[in-house]
Amino acid sequence: MRDALVVRGGWEGHVPVAATEVFVPFLRSAGFAVEVHDDLAVYADPDRMAAADLVVQCWSIGTISEAQATGLIAAVRAGTGFAGWHGGIVGAFHHNAYHQLTGGVFVHHPAGFVDHELTVSPDRADHPIVRDIGSVRLHTEKYWVLTDPLNDVLATVTFEPEPATAPAGASPWDRSVTLPAVWTRSWGAGRVFVSTVGHKLDDLTLPPIRRITERGLIWAARQN
Repeated sequence: MRDALVVRGGWEGHVPVAATEVFVPFLRSAGFAVEVHDDLAVYADPDRMAAADLVVQCWSIGTISEAQATGLIAAVRAGTGFAGWHGGIVGAFHHNAYHQLTGGVFVHHPAGFVDHELTVSPDRADHPIVRDIGSVRLHTEKYWVLTDPLNDVLATVTFEPEPATAPAGASPWDRSVTLPAVWTRSWGAGRVFVSTVGHKLDDLTLPPIRRITERGLIWAARQN
């Protein structure tokens, strides 16, 4: 049986307990023993982290200690998988090495929930995480993230420039900007999966998003 740690907490607006509970039964049905942690202390336990095949994190904002960040990063480099969604992974902490691990950091979203489309990258349409998805219509927060070229981008969202008549006035960008929304990356021997979708339970339980997320968790887990 493989071993999964679910680490959750931080800002309650991202419902870390309810959100992770969506996926705990799935992980168990997929053959994982699941251990839930409501603090970050486990990251500083090298023996426990080395035994984990997968860490699923939902921890928005908050503070991570140097020992905790170092422990998490070392475990992933050694083969532990790391996965999460939305602010629980790219809106967590202010720690440079942590964001180098994730390959992206949240910097902006339009006010409130907006209608938009998540589009699978055509050249990655056969990837097991997004196969048979195509595109997904969403009404939720739309994340602008800064990312790096090591990511394998599986799906994107596009920001169109806002006209001067928009409620907030003209946008500071003057052309369409397409940004990563779902990606994977390798970090040492470990795999990382990130989805920017998941502000609320309705997002995570939307069938195609749930499918992407579940597949991403399995993909990220240590390859035995």
